[in-house]
Amino acid sequence: MKSVFLSMESAEQSIVFYDGDCGFCNRSVAWVMKRDYTQQIFFASIQSEFTSDFFTKNKFEIPDLSTFYFYSNGKLYSKSTAGLKVIKHFSVFWRILGFGIIIPRFMRDYVYDAIAKRRQRLFKSYCFIPLEEEKKRFLS
Repeated sequence: MKSVFLSMESAEQSIVFYDGDCGFCNRSVAWVMKRDYTQQIFFASIQSEFTSDFFTKNKFEIPDLSTFYFYSNGKLYSKSTAGLKVIKHFSVFWRILGFGIIIPRFMRDYVYDAIAKRRQRLFKSYCFIPLEEEKKRFLS
């Protein structure tokens, strides 16, 4: 599915990078996919060759499995900021949560890190199986 990415201008693409082996992360992907009314967010597992190539090509640091990344408008966001940027693709009801950006990043990321550290224990395995029409949004 790399051709989907390569056929689009990378600066215009929105991509969620997630830990493909994490139950919590897979649930998060399903949650985002359900609420992304624009259907313009693509998804890639951090463990994938696509992600490795993407991060290398764009000279980003090697991705950390415990971090949620969101690439949009030519910028890579991580942790709580990434989550708040994803919300912009949701309906107005969910966009209200975007005001969380006014909370200082160190506070937001402290809570993010506490959840990320315990994610494997909190949420056991979960396998998200996308519908046929959703499969085209996965880049890896």
